[in-house]
Amino acid sequence: MTGTGIGPELITLENVVAGYTHHPVLTDVNFHVHEDQFTGIVGPSGAGKTTLLRLLLGTLKPMSGTISASKDLRLAYVPQLETVSWNFPITVEECVLMSRKSANQLPWASKSEKINVGNVLERLSIGELAKRHIRELSGGQQQRMFLARALLRQPQVMLLDEPTSGVDVATRHDVLHLLADLHEEGIAIVLTTHDLNGIAAHLPHLVCVNQRIVASGTPEEVMNPDVLEQTFGARMEVLEHLGMRIVIDEAPSSDPMRNAG
Repeated sequence: MTGTGIGPELITLENVVAGYTHHPVLTDVNFHVHEDQFTGIVGPSGAGKTTLLRLLLGTLKPMSGTISASKDLRLAYVPQLETVSWNFPITVEECVLMSRKSANQLPWASKSEKINVGNVLERLSIGELAKRHIRELSGGQQQRMFLARALLRQPQVMLLDEPTSGVDVATRHDVLHLLADLHEEGIAIVLTTHDLNGIAAHLPHLVCVNQRIVASGTPEEVMNPDVLEQTFGARMEVLEHLGMRIVIDEAPSSDPMRNAG
């Protein structure tokens, strides 16, 4: 997988300024989503990662600049698990069915729609959980359910906000492999993450954001001390291990433990 976006453009942001209540969060943003893209957006809290996703999704309009998308573009969005009310009285099957295209016109699902949901759940290895209440799911199962909701819309682009936040290491790897498989099947993937070592280092393309696009490229190109300091506001050390880049927070020079021993 290339992930860097060399196919036709699906969404284009040009010179975009965006924010809330006349307060800019992002400035001078130029960003493109191509049909073969697999991109991770990294940056500190409040840097504008979720705002950038909202611009791509079309739920936030820019203060200035332009956003264009290909005609009849099919988008799907996977929210952070922490933002979901897991006590809502609904089953896995019902939750996924809520994303069907006819949901706004018909309160009930057709037989073919239920079959489609069953197929998607089986594809994600949670078919046996269809009748289970969503609060009874593990973190990994919850994430698979929301991926199923997204896939039911047959998207060309899938946007994910911190898809591995709050899950264990095994689930994190599982989700990453699932997304890689979906990308190989032709879905453009754009996700936000704060996990530099667990997620970002494994992606083919990264965009560093802190109120602006600081850098864009492969992990080898952007995961270096200078770019990371501009992005996170702190100096970080970058090591090579088995061909992978590992980011380590540098201790302040005044820290007595830094020079111990």
